Amino acid sequence: MNQLVDYIEMRIPAKPEYVGIIRLTLSGIASRMGYSYDEIEDLKIATSEACTNAVQHAYKHDEGGDIVVGFGLYEDRLEVIIADDGNSFDFEQVKSELGPFSASSPIDQLPEGGLGLYLMETLMDEVRILDKSGVTVFMIKYLSEGRIKHGATISNFEAN
Repeated sequence: MNQLVDYIEMRIPAKPEYVGIIRLTLSGIASRMGYSYDEIEDLKIATSEACTNAVQHAYKHDEGGDIVVGFGLYEDRLEVIIADDGNSFDFEQVKSELGPFSASSPIDQLPEGGLGLYLMETLMDEVRILDKSGVTVFMIKYLSEGRIKHGATISNFEAN
């Protein structure tokens, strides 16, 4: 297992207008690490879904609260953690109520509210959800083998 290279953490209010800030930050981090355009889009969609779930379900409207998003940067992967300390839910129960789904399942047959979990599990390499005193979503996206070393790309660009 590779060692952690860098860790970045952000705390945002649990409001929809701040999810875009997380998407922009994630895009910059993933680009810097050498992810492809399609991989960055997958990361942004999965992370947005996790953040949006926290915004919509963690806190009552008058309660307020924060979402903490952590980015663990490794040589071979990016780990994204989205945590809130709001209302917890039972992941296995919710997943069982949604019914079985796979990458081959038609999206139009997913039950209402099941798309976020489906997208996270489909677009990321690993997804784990903890539901103790709030909800924590832990996702991993591995770098593809054909990654371009970012340092070399910058050096070549600056030399031109």
